[in-house]
Amino acid sequence: MKKIILLVLSLSFLLSTGCATREYVKQQVDPLIDRISHLEARVTALESKVNALEGKIADVEAAKQSAREAKSMAQDAMRIARECCDRDQAASRRAEDAARRAEDAAKKCVKAFELRQKK
Repeated sequence: MKKIILLVLSLSFLLSTGCATREYVKQQVDPLIDRISHLEARVTALESKVNALEGKIADVEAAKQSAREAKSMAQDAMRIARECCDRDQAASRRAEDAARRAEDAAKKCVKAFELRQKK
């Protein structure tokens, strides 16, 4: 009988100490809940920052595209300006050549006039 009582008591002791009370579980889980809540708040803040950065990236990409277009337009303007400058220089050379020929012709006319006057 003593053996049976001892066995029952030892089994009840082993079974009673293995169970966790609600209070104990709450004490163990509450810090975890706080940490998880804190981490969730940080994740939410980081997500909002990422979304803001993605919006800025889109703005930067649009600015890059505008800069590329402006560069292309500037290169076209430079090309046109060079062409105009080259045409102006060619026209200036032709005008200078024409002026020189006109001066030469005027000198020849003066000489011819002077030679006729002497005759």
